[in-house]
Amino acid sequence: FSLTNVTLMNSPMRPVLLFDIMDTLVYNPFNREIPEYFGLSRRELLGQKHPTAWIRFELGEISEKEYLRIYFADGRDFDHASFLYAVRQAYRWMDGAEPMLQLLNNQGYEIHALSNYPVWYRTIEARLRLSRYLNWTFVSCHTGVRKPDAAAYSGAARHLNRAMENCLFVDDSITNCQAAQAIGMPAIRFSNSESFLAEIRRQGLID
Repeated sequence: FSLTNVTLMNSPMRPVLLFDIMDTLVYNPFNREIPEYFGLSRRELLGQKHPTAWIRFELGEISEKEYLRIYFADGRDFDHASFLYAVRQAYRWMDGAEPMLQLLNNQGYEIHALSNYPVWYRTIEARLRLSRYLNWTFVSCHTGVRKPDAAAYSGAARHLNRAMENCLFVDDSITNCQAAQAIGMPAIRFSNSESFLAEIRRQGLID
């Protein structure tokens, strides 16, 4: 785990929890299903995709239609409808993530998403209903900023009217966690739900 020197348990305010979504709470189909759809390895697909289309899609700069149109650098066409179906079917909870969020809700935590993702987050919501446990407040396609940009973290704290030290950021990416820590926001690098709960219990943040 990676946690800043800020001692959260001694704070007069319970921290707001800012959760990454993909590969933290929800399985990312780019790990396997998307490359397999095209009959490629993950490395091969990365080498053939348009180099900036995904980032622009995550930032809300281009529509889904435009993203799919320029998906491959060579401009090749494919069946968009069946591709989107395959992506939708691949979304699922990471092991232990849903009961973990239920526990945090029962403990009275305010929880928000802080995610680099395009409008496909709506597909995740329709399939898994994360909004039962958290608010989709900070998704890059709406905020126009991606982690590890410092503005992703400072903007979230400012929107919530919280000091940096009164937020706790949780992400599977060490780069994203270090970026949060660099501007004073406590962060925990997520590996699995069980270890995360053990860590925040050790910090005195849950009973």
